[in-house]
Amino acid sequence: MYKIIASMMCVVCLIFVSSVLPVYGEEQSGALSVSAQSAVLINADNGEVLYAKNAEQKRAMASTTKIMTALLTLEAAEKENQIVTISQQVAGIEGSSMYLNAGDQISLKDLAIGMLTVSGNDAAYGAAVAIGGSEEIFAGMMNARAQELDMNDTNFVTASGLDAEEHYSTALDMAKLGAAAIQNQVFLDICSQTKVMATFVHPPHTQSYSNHNKLLHLYEGCIGIKTGFTKKAGRCLVSAAERDGVCLVAVTLHAPDDWNDHISMFDYGFSQLTSVKMDDANTQFTVDVVGGVNEQINVVGCDIKSAVVAVGDADKIKRVVILPSFVYAPVPGGTQLGRISYQLNGEEIGSVPLITVGQVEQQTVEKTIFQKIGDFFRNLFR
Repeated sequence: MYKIIASMMCVVCLIFVSSVLPVYGEEQSGALSVSAQSAVLINADNGEVLYAKNAEQKRAMASTTKIMTALLTLEAAEKENQIVTISQQVAGIEGSSMYLNAGDQISLKDLAIGMLTVSGNDAAYGAAVAIGGSEEIFAGMMNARAQELDMNDTNFVTASGLDAEEHYSTALDMAKLGAAAIQNQVFLDICSQTKVMATFVHPPHTQSYSNHNKLLHLYEGCIGIKTGFTKKAGRCLVSAAERDGVCLVAVTLHAPDDWNDHISMFDYGFSQLTSVKMDDANTQFTVDVVGGVNEQINVVGCDIKSAVVAVGDADKIKRVVILPSFVYAPVPGGTQLGRISYQLNGEEIGSVPLITVGQVEQQTVEKTIFQKIGDFFRNLFR
């Protein structure tokens, strides 16, 4: 009888413990549930994590790899948009393709179009060899940039995202990469379009490529970024969306229902954040001037900025004017003398500079007769 009672008590204890312990890897609020093995949602403005599920777990990331490949390709193209002649090896690479043929000639920028729309492995491999000399060297360039972006749990081996033993990243690292990539305007212009035209130098023609990212159709405000799939990685997606000044980046790795995962995350994120405009373009103050032909100079706010904050914090922002009580002449025009600081919980979240309008020359004072006599004798004995 004692053993039965003891066993029942153990079962009760186990049920109690399992009910109160947190489920590690899951988003704490319980307001959101996704199918992905790993997921994260960040504020692209400052990297703040809004939702996370196994976000720092290393996983294969398939063709979302091409975000890095395309970014490096477009940066190289900005310096020199070289024309790449496609080799038989490049044309014959396995997997998704922009259907390059041996002998084709195409620019780096247009190879990036093939990567970001139809996820061309041939385009990624061709660009890697053209820029780095080999895929191995180019992978080193990818890893160097990853370190610059604090992607500390990432290692690139292939430019295309084809599976390799040591080719991995995390949802959080890929979110950092996505947020950095959309800062490149050409990258953003390509990945945000549902259809893009690429130009071939030889044989001369243009080709239309449809973007595989269905979220561009499914979600209002979606601006990219990149899909991916391999058997090992499962369905992978890095996406970005923007509404009313708020920009979010979402990542899912190994997600059976990735489109709906991202829609749910974006809906959640936009419900949590708001953009606060710092509009001081016409705000004017005066500052006293010492030793000038005028006793004061006007300063004016010259910019309109915005900051993204939690919805409940919008009314807590304080506006603090920071200006010196006086300045010494001369005071040139267009000089910043201070700023209007926007502060939340004692920390500055943004500021608008205060710039001088016009200028104040230094006042010239007529010398006394004794000063003139002193100058005479000083010059006499030089």
